[in-house]
Amino acid sequence: MKAVRLRVKGGRTTPAPPLGPTLSQYGLPVDRVVAEINELTKPYEDMEVTVVVLVDEATGRYRVDVVSPTTSSLLLKFAGVQEPSGDPAHKIIGNVSLEDAIRVAITKKLELNAKTLKAAVKSVISTARTIGLRVNGKDPKEVLKEIDAGLHDELFRRYESEWGRVSAPD
Repeated sequence: MKAVRLRVKGGRTTPAPPLGPTLSQYGLPVDRVVAEINELTKPYEDMEVTVVVLVDEATGRYRVDVVSPTTSSLLLKFAGVQEPSGDPAHKIIGNVSLEDAIRVAITKKLELNAKTLKAAVKSVISTARTIGLRVNGKDPKEVLKEIDAGLHDELFRRYESEWGRVSAPD
């Protein structure tokens, strides 16, 4: 099995170089693979996504796996901005809600090194701070203190079951 890692624009991949030539060198049906990539990455439209095409060179069979976007990319999408701040200490570029941060944490559960939803959300909020985003209109450090003080426990309880349903594939 050969693994071909590609960075693509979610839902908008084309067979143009470098993708088309890369796929055709393995004898793959480029248009069919591109269509499958677009379908699988549709939830991440306009975001940079890593796709792994696993190719069995002997049989020509392949499988497309999508690696979820980075935490930063997901936060930027929720904030409605394109790029992170080059100077997050002085230039704030947007805002996300605590609920958005929870959704990102659930999406990234399998990649985050967190045992609880609360720990995962705190990691996501820290990332928001590093890219120049506010959370609930506040400095993310302030929101982290609120979480530690239990001010948002009711919101976390609403998402606990969803957090518990996410598990690694067999």
